[in-house]
Amino acid sequence: MAVLLTMLAAYVLGSIPTSYLVGRLVAGMDLRQHGSRNLGATNVFRVLGWKYGVPVLLFDVGKGLIAAVFLAPLAGSQPWMPLAIGSAAIVGHVYTVFLGFHGGKGVATAAGVLLGVAPLAVGICAALWSLLVLATGYVSLGSIAAAIAFPIVTRLLMPGAAYTFVAGLAVAGLILYTHRTNIRRLLNGSESRFGHRRKEG
Repeated sequence: MAVLLTMLAAYVLGSIPTSYLVGRLVAGMDLRQHGSRNLGATNVFRVLGWKYGVPVLLFDVGKGLIAAVFLAPLAGSQPWMPLAIGSAAIVGHVYTVFLGFHGGKGVATAAGVLLGVAPLAVGICAALWSLLVLATGYVSLGSIAAAIAFPIVTRLLMPGAAYTFVAGLAVAGLILYTHRTNIRRLLNGSESRFGHRRKEG
């Protein structure tokens, strides 16, 4: 029962639609109708700028970190518990109950969860993400590459951390799924680069 209640709490925490709330409160707009139309920090950066994008990014990362580090111990001390509770926060972010189960793509919240269990691996993947975004301008490409790299880096740095490796594979699969339209646009050359506004017609 404790596990289920804690997972529910993590799901609700993850479901807080940060970018939607900031868009409504700051600009009186629904970000689902502007920019990339995605409820994630990247779209906040694109539409509202870094002053709002940075807090949204930090809050979305924080949702995952809080779930893995602070909520998980309430459910038990098993080594897989932070990942199980954290996964509920990721699902909440992607399928938020507050907006008809349509949320963001899960990158920031997943990064927060994994930061709580494998900070060095996350740091390396964050560096890879940064290099790719700076070199190409494609945030989606950086996110996809970092997600794929995480289980590989984890296997190399933490060969005994089977739960983290499996969780990394699951997160990579989720990120690939939530970025499926981005992958199609990357392949056909129509993906927007960061810093370039997407046409809203």
